[in-house]
Amino acid sequence: MRKVILQEFVSADGFAADAEGKVDYVPASMSGDKSFGDRQLDFIDSVDTMLLGRVTYEMFVAYWPNVKSGEDKQFAGKVNATPKVVFSTTLGRAPWGDWDNARIVRTNAVEEIRKLKAQPGKDMVLWGSISLAQSLMDADQIDEYQLIVCPLVFGRGRQLFRGPSKMKLLKSRSFDGGAVLLSYSRAK
Repeated sequence: MRKVILQEFVSADGFAADAEGKVDYVPASMSGDKSFGDRQLDFIDSVDTMLLGRVTYEMFVAYWPNVKSGEDKQFAGKVNATPKVVFSTTLGRAPWGDWDNARIVRTNAVEEIRKLKAQPGKDMVLWGSISLAQSLMDADQIDEYQLIVCPLVFGRGRQLFRGPSKMKLLKSRSFDGGAVLLSYSRAK
């Protein structure tokens, strides 16, 4: 069965967005970190589907299809070619530059994820999309949590986790820029 991997960037004090709901700390924290870039290139090869909420889709589509050069080019090529599912009740369509449009799911996200997990293929990644992530966490549909802890503190902001949850550490890795990847599963 395919896994859903939530890959979320968080501050050292556990916030997925700052007090204004912004996530611009992510590219600022990871820019120029070759060790992180190499890891992400390996990671994207392990998945064959991107899962996105509307807000993250709009952020991603404004950036990734437009990357034609620079340090993000190789990763952008893989992101752009990966099939995408966008969960939204408001989007009419979800174009992705010169690549295939994302498929929009307007119905129950949990039911759609269960169907996708039962299909053959590689694992799926859910990036950002805090509200979608929280609904999938509530339904126990996240199989692996990859938290990239960035070296900064907000003091307040938008939390990823809404309540206590016992986790089991799968692996950890530090990166040259000071971020740390903590991979967890939910403890049973």
